[in-house]
Amino acid sequence: MEREETEVDSPPSWSPVGRERLSACANLSEYAGKKRKQDTNTEAEAAARAAEGKDEDGTNTSLEANKDAEEPSNKRVKPVGKGAGISGFMGPVKTPALKRLGQSIQRSISFRTEAQPLPMAPIRTRQKASSFPKRRNSQLWSDTVDSLSQEMSAKEIKRQEVIYELTQGEKQLIEDLNLVKKVYYEPMLKLDIMTESELGQIFGTLDSLIPLHEDFLTRLENLRGAEKTVEEVGPTLLEWFPCLEAYITYCCNQVGAKALLDQKKQDRRVDQFLRLCQESSFSRKLDLWNFLDLPRSRLVKYPLLLREIEKSTPPEHPDHDTLPEALELIQRIVSEVNSKTGEAECQFYRRGLCYLEEGQRLPEIQRSRFLYCHGELKNNKGQKLHVFLFELALVLTRPITQDRDSPVQFQVYRQPLPAAHLLLEDLPDGEGGGGGSFRGAFISGNDKAKNCFRVSSTGRAKAHSHSLQANDSFNKQQWISCLRQAMVQSRDREFQASQSRPTRQMSPDPALYHIAELNLNSDAEMVDA
Repeated sequence: MEREETEVDSPPSWSPVGRERLSACANLSEYAGKKRKQDTNTEAEAAARAAEGKDEDGTNTSLEANKDAEEPSNKRVKPVGKGAGISGFMGPVKTPALKRLGQSIQRSISFRTEAQPLPMAPIRTRQKASSFPKRRNSQLWSDTVDSLSQEMSAKEIKRQEVIYELTQGEKQLIEDLNLVKKVYYEPMLKLDIMTESELGQIFGTLDSLIPLHEDFLTRLENLRGAEKTVEEVGPTLLEWFPCLEAYITYCCNQVGAKALLDQKKQDRRVDQFLRLCQESSFSRKLDLWNFLDLPRSRLVKYPLLLREIEKSTPPEHPDHDTLPEALELIQRIVSEVNSKTGEAECQFYRRGLCYLEEGQRLPEIQRSRFLYCHGELKNNKGQKLHVFLFELALVLTRPITQDRDSPVQFQVYRQPLPAAHLLLEDLPDGEGGGGGSFRGAFISGNDKAKNCFRVSSTGRAKAHSHSLQANDSFNKQQWISCLRQAMVQSRDREFQASQSRPTRQMSPDPALYHIAELNLNSDAEMVDA
């Protein structure tokens, strides 16, 4: 019973049996010490008697010993003493088997008593995966150089560091794009998780970007000299940057790709496959869309890197004249990609609008070329709406899904508001000035209504007002900023259009000339939504 209690209370890395053995070995060590002492004394006495030529009975054995010496024989003679007990009998006996056994036991006892206790073995536990993304090993250019030249200035070192960062970024992007192709695209195609057509819509022209960046990486690495420094990088950038126009097709496709990917995640097989990939170590805790968005993130980083290289380039350097040209070129390409992507996004969501009435089809919606922003807001009844701020109109919608395989559509809620006729009212926290329905929807208990604003429309036969609530203060400020920008640009556009038609008499409307007007204390009678 005691032993069982010892096993339960002991730590799992130590065995209670091991502790009992160590204790037993200590007792055997004491016994072995006494035994060795007795054996030594017995052997010494036997040797003395042999030197005198007498055995234990006093018989002279020198003649027999001489006789044995004169007559060689293979027979091994071992003197045996006449001990009174068993201990006396075994003491002087030196049988090889017993001797080997005794030496083995003695070595074992000596090892166990002299050795220090082993340190506690660590308990093996399954490590939990980190919740943070696995980062790449960041290495500086100076880490790759054995010794920096004394003649190299701090500015030149900074320049080499940025060029090295540009090179390493290309290498990492190529690795990620190849990973997406081999780990996501090909397995999902082989396992029939998605059809080839669906994968083509989601991945777009990603496959064509890999050789493009491999070419750029080769050019950058060829610029590196024997001392791992790059003398002139501007001409290479000017020659390669026009290849980035291929990003127009890829980025324009991303709008529909994201919508289709979100829709396919409702499929259990797709969701399970993507989740297993994200939990694997190779993904660095990134999901598929993070990888698909890497080329766009890389594109907008080129101007930042070029500015840093330009800052570290002295006036007498050959790159001093070519870098500004390369920076202007890449900025123009990024601007064109953003413009085309905005147009594609506008067209995608415009096709997804469902109108309940024909009067909701404002011409401003069809003429809009891009979206300022869109997202989820709550109205004064607490209903969640998906609001689109197009270039020329503000449209409130309700997301609807007909079935799993059909894309999400947006049913237009109430009458859309032209951006040129918008009035914006910033509602301070706690002042839900919209009647009891507003306070009942946004306020619970003693809480105050927060992050609310109101948009209304004037200049049309029927005015409308919508009280909306954002998720947080940052989201609210983003909406207000975009609304102001849309109001300014729309009114400027209408003003210019009116000036181009001088023969037509128009009554002046102050709402068309005020820029970013905020009607904080509006007394106009409006139909509250």
